[in-house]
Amino acid sequence: MKFTLQIILLLPFFLFSQKEITGVVMEQSSNNERVPLLGANVFWLNTTLGTMTSDDGTFRLPYDTSYKKLVISYIGFRTDTLLIETPKSIFHVLKASDDLGEVTVSVRRKSSATSYLSSQNITTISSKELLKAACCNLSESFETNPSIDVNFTDAISGTKQIRMLGLTSPYILITTENIPSIRGASQAYGLSFVPGTWVESIQITKGAGSVVNGFESIAGQINAELVKPTTDNRIFVNAYGSLNGRTELNTHFNTQLSDKLSTGVYIHADNRSQKFDRNNDSFLDMPLVNQINIMNRWQYANLQKGLISFLNVRYLNDEKQAGQLNFDPKTDRLSNSVWGSEINTRRFEVSGKFGYVNPDIPYRSLGVQLAYSDHDQASYFGTNQYDISHRSIYSNMVYNTIISDSRHKMKTGLNATYDRYNELVNSQVYNRTERSVGGFFEYSFDNLDALNLTAGIRIDHHNLLGTFFTPRLHARYAPWEKSAFRVSFGRGKRAANIFTENQKLFASSRQINVQSSGGAIYGLDPEIAWNYGLSFLQGFNLFGRKADLTLDFYKTNFENQVVVDYENPYEVSFYNLEGASYASSFQAEFSWNLMAYLDLKTAYKFYDVKTQYASGKLEKPLTSQHRYFANLSYELHSEKDGGVWKFDTTFNWLGKQRFSSTSMSPQAYQLPTYSPSISTLNLQFTKVFSEAFEIYLGAENVTNVKQKSPILSSESPFGSNFDTTFVYGPIFGSTFYTGLRYKLN
Repeated sequence: MKFTLQIILLLPFFLFSQKEITGVVMEQSSNNERVPLLGANVFWLNTTLGTMTSDDGTFRLPYDTSYKKLVISYIGFRTDTLLIETPKSIFHVLKASDDLGEVTVSVRRKSSATSYLSSQNITTISSKELLKAACCNLSESFETNPSIDVNFTDAISGTKQIRMLGLTSPYILITTENIPSIRGASQAYGLSFVPGTWVESIQITKGAGSVVNGFESIAGQINAELVKPTTDNRIFVNAYGSLNGRTELNTHFNTQLSDKLSTGVYIHADNRSQKFDRNNDSFLDMPLVNQINIMNRWQYANLQKGLISFLNVRYLNDEKQAGQLNFDPKTDRLSNSVWGSEINTRRFEVSGKFGYVNPDIPYRSLGVQLAYSDHDQASYFGTNQYDISHRSIYSNMVYNTIISDSRHKMKTGLNATYDRYNELVNSQVYNRTERSVGGFFEYSFDNLDALNLTAGIRIDHHNLLGTFFTPRLHARYAPWEKSAFRVSFGRGKRAANIFTENQKLFASSRQINVQSSGGAIYGLDPEIAWNYGLSFLQGFNLFGRKADLTLDFYKTNFENQVVVDYENPYEVSFYNLEGASYASSFQAEFSWNLMAYLDLKTAYKFYDVKTQYASGKLEKPLTSQHRYFANLSYELHSEKDGGVWKFDTTFNWLGKQRFSSTSMSPQAYQLPTYSPSISTLNLQFTKVFSEAFEIYLGAENVTNVKQKSPILSSESPFGSNFDTTFVYGPIFGSTFYTGLRYKLN
């Protein structure tokens, strides 16, 4: 705390009078949508001083009174020259050029791309990429991206869990507009609570993230940027239906109340009422679902005064029913006659972002983030009951400025969190309150050419975890054109919410064994890990077409970890690590524009994830060492009607995965050491009739791959061998779906 206060007191000594101009460059499409423009050239006329816009369309340039005209250009767009008389923040929209004389140049931006300029290893997924698959919610938004693995957690709930660098989502900081959102009670199902149509773009950061966003990130960060009332369609409708009984409706209504104030109402409805049991094990292959999700979003912008703010109010009601086909919750709830499960979640949240950029000194800005959430889950799995209530308050204040000149930037600020948990695990009650306050300082150097780095440190005091430091470092070096060599390291610390993060254990007959080590949370000590990373990105031309090659290696070493031990088939044990635990990840990714409108993306991943269990050092269960990914997308433009056909196909191959030990089980319920390898193929066809209307038709798991007997002892669900957690592949088989999108501006 003293460290942060000293930084704030010393700020005036760091600041120089060097002036700077900042701004945002947007793209104005033919249907009046505005999206950030990456890679636009921004330079002072008749000088060599210039830069390029970053992933979010922003730029910074030094300013001098001798500089009068600012040129903004991008191939395929009209070049604009702005008269600048004083340093200020600029918001500028480039329009596509419709008059290029005898030569027509068209440029198609990649729907997902890794930044060449950032010191952090950041991949941005645009809304265009999200449309390549059904993408009904955030957990399904990564089907066409090789950096994130998506797997079912169990054979009952239908919940999908993501992995990055070989580690599951609790080790990933998941934020919505850089406010931590999928954490605590929402960790298990929260990704399915963010509708895909609400997402404007996703930024995936590998390795330790920025100290600005907190101390919990270990494997990386996933940030979802939501659609904005000012740039989203005035009316948007997305209707979806699949042959597995799932129907969805998404509607967006946006209106501009004044030249500075806009608002939007976003409604998501999800329903599955049909029962399916294709593997004839008497259990539903997918749960029955009924969800209503409503968000009201406000946006205020007064660029002349340097003010911008967002306010979100959201309400969610989600109801799931799973279990045997003949289960009736009215008569069979928590009984031992028919096995069934219900998971009912209600969530209310309010969040806001408030920013100020000094119009006279644009390199100085102040941002405040505030969020409140009230999350209640009432659930049971057979005769196991699990309820959790989580009240959370988050606040963060960030001050930005430069040191000497615009090559040297700094961020500093304070943040505080409050979390109140109330849990019921069968008859055991667990209540706790967590409070933390912290300060951070982050320095960035950027010479806009070969080298940039970001170094940060934060100090936090947590009422249960104590006082601790969190250092993070990211550096990028470009030894030659279209290259980026990156290194990073950082420390992360987190409290493991052992029950809500591992809810699949309740869908089994395993006994819960928490081996206390005297820690403050469930009797366990917090998790601490260091993450180290190397990455190399190279762009080049292959047979006259653009291509990229990316090589990543990351390793996470745990100083301490809460081990989740399934090696005894009759219990699940939680205890603190004694020995080594690590996750090593290597990824080679290649993308190539084979011809106009035909793109190929392939990737190979290798994981080495091992933990010291009580029974020895073992591979992490249900984690494939070898994975292969390929995505092929093509667009066919019709000159006759002006429409577009889009074809997308994604192939995934997963090598064998280790099962946790079943050697103590009866012969009939013993599994082999490893699962077989599996492969899946997804397809989607989209017909764009106009800017306003399109339809799509798709199939997931076209080859109808299904795991045999995903539920152990399904014939005796109240027996001691019942287990739904040995899931390594698809359960349902092929799924066919169709939908339509309508936009009105």
